[in-house]
Amino acid sequence: MTLWVDKYRPHTLDDLHYHERLSARLRSLAASGDFPHMLFYGPSGAGKKTRIACTLRQLFGSNVEKLKIDQRVFMTPSKRKLDVNIVQSNYHIEITPSDVGIYDRIVIQEILKEIAQTQQVDLNAKQRFKVVIINEADSLSRDAQAALRRTMEKYMSNMRIILCANSTSKLIAPIKSRCLLMRVAAPNADEMQTCLEYVAKKEKFDLPPDAAKDIAEDANGNLRKALLVLEALKMQSPDLSGPLSIAKPDWETYCYKVADLIVQEQTPARVMEVRSKFYELLSHCIPATVILKTVAERVVEKVDEAIKADVMHWAAFYLLKEARMRIGNKKIFHLEAWVIKVMSLYKHFMFNFNMEDF
Repeated sequence: MTLWVDKYRPHTLDDLHYHERLSARLRSLAASGDFPHMLFYGPSGAGKKTRIACTLRQLFGSNVEKLKIDQRVFMTPSKRKLDVNIVQSNYHIEITPSDVGIYDRIVIQEILKEIAQTQQVDLNAKQRFKVVIINEADSLSRDAQAALRRTMEKYMSNMRIILCANSTSKLIAPIKSRCLLMRVAAPNADEMQTCLEYVAKKEKFDLPPDAAKDIAEDANGNLRKALLVLEALKMQSPDLSGPLSIAKPDWETYCYKVADLIVQEQTPARVMEVRSKFYELLSHCIPATVILKTVAERVVEKVDEAIKADVMHWAAFYLLKEARMRIGNKKIFHLEAWVIKVMSLYKHFMFNFNMEDF
């Protein structure tokens, strides 16, 4: 059984339901003889990978969808083996170098050098170059980005690189200057409702306008999430009538409980309790950055207006400044440091607040 989000994923640029100007621009680039390196960026669930896949089909035809998954082994200078999964066709290759952490430079260098030195296998292909798709480009280390920059300069003749990222802020300027930037904005509520109604029509059921509106608002611009929620609600209530109860994911509910613990009590014992819950979330593969963002947003809802800015300031400090979350493997240190800082701020605020009552 295929999930609706995969079953009804558009395969061509003409099938896309929103950002028509962007689709027209991609069609024009694919038809031209000078296809550039590209950087697709935008929030999760906006459709970046779908647009990349549609652009590849526009470039090479339907055969680009004949994919195979290969596992490659790379060796570090210290003789450590790195296993990397690669998705590829005869015309392109898709990699996620950030999966190997600080060793992403090795993957970048080896894969791109190999692809760049290999000529197009299909003599009947519309284009003479191969395409390399790099996912999570904004998670690449500085060394990997420097290696990527040199490769983009050297092997332009028979290789094009398409980067996929949530943000451009962590990418070095030389890479951004060598790519055509394509911003894929999150769809608005009306565009999301159009997509939901399209899927409902394909599945042959009526989607009440109120239900579509509620799902779109809850998804907050994430179309992938909206389609998953629609399918889940359809399984629970086939007619989708009455008030809908859109359940939060378990990890998100758990993060809310952690935030409540931080606000309720500020003691060393409570810090240890929160730390154990962070370990629980990390062990279930919830990214540390997502944990911190979700908990911080919940804490901001609970605290007084006077310290909301400070709570978010320190969340941003541990999330972004010098890429603290991506340095080393001990993400728990950064999460715990933020919790202690917030507890200190909150306790100090409550002490001053209570003193004013006397």
